[in-house]
Amino acid sequence: MESSHSLDVPIVQEENICLPLVISAVSKYWGVDLPLAEAKEIAKRYPGVKGTILIEGVELAERHGLASIILNSSLKELRRFIDMGIPPIVILPGLKDVVQHASLVIGYDEVEKTIFHYIPEPDKIGAIPDEKFDTQWKEDDRLILLLVPPDIISEAKIAHDNKTKSNRLCFDAEKLRLQGNTDEAVKLLKKALEMNPSNSTASCLYAGILNDLNLQEAVEYYNKSIKLNNRCYLAYRGLGNYYLKTKDYKNAEIHYTFAIKINPYRFVPIYKNRGIARLEQNKTAEAKEDLKKYLEQMPDAQDHASIAQAITELN
Repeated sequence: MESSHSLDVPIVQEENICLPLVISAVSKYWGVDLPLAEAKEIAKRYPGVKGTILIEGVELAERHGLASIILNSSLKELRRFIDMGIPPIVILPGLKDVVQHASLVIGYDEVEKTIFHYIPEPDKIGAIPDEKFDTQWKEDDRLILLLVPPDIISEAKIAHDNKTKSNRLCFDAEKLRLQGNTDEAVKLLKKALEMNPSNSTASCLYAGILNDLNLQEAVEYYNKSIKLNNRCYLAYRGLGNYYLKTKDYKNAEIHYTFAIKINPYRFVPIYKNRGIARLEQNKTAEAKEDLKKYLEQMPDAQDHASIAQAITELN
């Protein structure tokens, strides 16, 4: 019996902020070609937004006949989807100054205990050990997005319940936040938490908006997110940001350090922030090390020159 299970997903190389590569690839896998021109038109709503907006790609695919559902899942269920011929999209930590990204899983190997990720090049896949993948995946609540023909959702025996509806509201709320519609985003996140009070992602997103508004209530929701998912990197980082803004430098350092212990490579600017928090506590040597790490991991940082100058001035 074959130990390796993989799906043949078409190679796609062109993408847009509102049509991420993974959405385009999955759609083509199901025989649906999504119009890039439509995505480019939608992208005009997001001037200055960095990265891709996954939910816009999902909505584009839905308008062209596919259906979607967003689950909190497991390795076992992920393998089940692959065996059914369904390539799942997972939310994983980002690198450098990208805080998270969507990755397309196209297979697994039972013997080697690895997960195969889609790489848009001929005869290439990215293999990640199961344990490493699951540890990183947990940081974002083990979220899976399935984009499939409508009849397959019932075939896969997936319940479209309050948990999945709550997850979808999180993505919808993030879209509204990026459009500058904070009030409506808050309404959706409150509804998401009513539907599923155990939704760590909803708590963290809601805390993020409260943090942006400089409201102390953010702390409560970040802590709630951590209680629900003790590897919620974004909640620890969010607390660090809140305390840095409120000049509680000791707590800022503590929470940035928690986040870094979870994943030292996820979001490089966190080292700069912790460096500032340490500098404000006269921890000069530790601050200098953080600023060095920031530049080592992000040599192309826009503020490279000013940070390098700051390092030379620290004794």
